[in-house]
Amino acid sequence: MLTMCRTLMGDPDLIMIDEPTEGLAPKIVEQVGELLSEIARRGVSILLVEQKLAIALKISHRLYVMGHGHMVYEGTPDELKANEKIRKEWLEV
Repeated sequence: MLTMCRTLMGDPDLIMIDEPTEGLAPKIVEQVGELLSEIARRGVSILLVEQKLAIALKISHRLYVMGHGHMVYEGTPDELKANEKIRKEWLEV
């Protein structure tokens, strides 16, 4: 969180974040999700790499799913929710 705050001090147009919720307690994960949503609402573009799909679905305009080092899906959150094949093959355990 400190790194995100320090990054925002530079008034960026784009921030790149790699798995900001990794290893965090569920309550803190929720807070990070809210922070990312607020950053996006303020007009900062976010390139997010995240394994927790719920957070990505909440803040993203476009999603990309990678499998075995290749892009296997590209679309909107609503399109992904409707695509049962991709969800079952690549996202569900």
